[in-house]
Amino acid sequence: MSHRGGAVHVVTTRRRYKGRVYSTHLLRRSYREDGKVKNETVGNLSHLPEPLIEVIRRALHGESFVPVGERLQIVRSKPHGHVQAVRAAMQRLGFESLIASHPSPERDRVCAMVASRVLCPHTKLATTRWWQGVTLAEEYGVEAADEDDLYAAMDWLLERQGAIERKLAARHLKEGSLALYDLSSSYFEGTHCPLAKLGHDRDGKKHKLQVNYGLLTNQAGCPVAVSVYEGNTGDAKTLMPQVKKLREDFGLEQLVLVGDRGMISHKAIQELRELEGLKWITALKSSQIRTLVEGEALQLGLFDERNLLELTHPDYPGERLIACRNPQLAKLRAHKRLSLLEATEKELEKVRERVSRGRLKGEAAIGVRVGRVLNKYKVAKHFALEITDKRFEFHRLEEQITAEAALDGIYVIRTAVPKKRMSAADAVRNYKALANVERAFRSLKTVDLKVRPIHHRLENRVRAHIFLCMLAYYVEWHLIEAWRPLLFADEDQTAKATRDPVAPAKRSEEALEKVHSHTLPDGTPAHSLRTLLEDLSTIVRNTCRTPGPAERSGTFELTTAPTASQRRALELIEKIAA
Repeated sequence: MSHRGGAVHVVTTRRRYKGRVYSTHLLRRSYREDGKVKNETVGNLSHLPEPLIEVIRRALHGESFVPVGERLQIVRSKPHGHVQAVRAAMQRLGFESLIASHPSPERDRVCAMVASRVLCPHTKLATTRWWQGVTLAEEYGVEAADEDDLYAAMDWLLERQGAIERKLAARHLKEGSLALYDLSSSYFEGTHCPLAKLGHDRDGKKHKLQVNYGLLTNQAGCPVAVSVYEGNTGDAKTLMPQVKKLREDFGLEQLVLVGDRGMISHKAIQELRELEGLKWITALKSSQIRTLVEGEALQLGLFDERNLLELTHPDYPGERLIACRNPQLAKLRAHKRLSLLEATEKELEKVRERVSRGRLKGEAAIGVRVGRVLNKYKVAKHFALEITDKRFEFHRLEEQITAEAALDGIYVIRTAVPKKRMSAADAVRNYKALANVERAFRSLKTVDLKVRPIHHRLENRVRAHIFLCMLAYYVEWHLIEAWRPLLFADEDQTAKATRDPVAPAKRSEEALEKVHSHTLPDGTPAHSLRTLLEDLSTIVRNTCRTPGPAERSGTFELTTAPTASQRRALELIEKIAA
């Protein structure tokens, strides 16, 4: 830039005084006079902000500045970071090759459905609309897929379920390892599916048809296989098909199967004994424990000095019984029983008052009304009833209540695993590992993946839907494990192997501090899985273009830079191993 034949520029000088650096910015003019170069100060810019001084400096060097909107337009913005995280996790897991060895449109659609189920579970129609608003559709190449394409992909997936589960078992179940199994259910919206039956309600949805499904995991709760049954199928009936799958489909000869007292029943154990190499861990029912106490095989006085003891009994040949007493659990059960008894008495007193006033008559009518109360609180065994056409009396069976209270907090683990292979404490810990399956059911049904309610009418579609949800939980499980340092979750997982197996589980001090302060040690917010994914979704992929004639205007993509915490979350995913 010339000024009266000279050039104007910015000169910056810096000097240090008493440990501080002072900058001076002068607008100078250089010109030639009588053959000599001279400089003249035009103005002092030191009072201006540094960024503005830099703009002046660059302008004097010939750069042109125009409003951003005239040089760059953002055509479209789509949330991307959460999609990036889930896809990176699936890539680390080799998820595509897990589903199928060769690329296909069906494989792309299944992977996209699994990712969308982790991020934002919807019906299949809503899914095809939702993923267009984020980068998921373009990341997986399913922009043109509609709900019929997704249904066809589900049918394709169901045909491959056996092969996929065998791959998962090869990854996560080794010879001689533990396998956890439990059964849950989800309710239907509709009445036409052959699997939909009335059964044991686990969802709190009375008179709703439901479907049962059993989940098989490794010791840590990583899902391996899922099986679907009619809604009225009992727990014990589903056990032997799982044993067959483990032995024949997965080729495991040496195995320890863990199931609750309703799953591994006394009858099922008779069948398991015939299978060489297969052991089990379960628990006794309350009636069986009472028999041990009444026969003095289990003496309650032994719990005065310890909370765990091991015994044998002729009724359980070749097995170990490990009796435990948890005082905290005893207090909880005593409080619950007292509350139920008081609530029942309050309702029965209302019935008695109605009968005494003549408002309720007839032995049958009174019996029906009393039955409703007893069925509501489930403590009928603790009351003696006297019902006639004009009279109703009741009282507690105190002796029976006292006998039951003596067993509060006591449970007995039943196992065929030899002592030299597994200690009594480890047997209790391994039984309690069933909590990992319960965590999976909570995630599948409510917290994240929302398998319910089930809207599909065709049996195979229901099976495919539940299998798809299990695969989504497989991805989610690995994300949670990788992100433990960022979540409210306890990072100290090794403590589980050494802590008191009977005492209630306690979080580490570090985990409690995260819960109380809602922050991580570095001061950044602690997250749940859902809020962390929402935070990552603020990483946006922008489609931009330069204004001008269409033939000269091009588009390009620009993704917002992640914050330090977002960058850490993405880096932790790199630690996931299949």
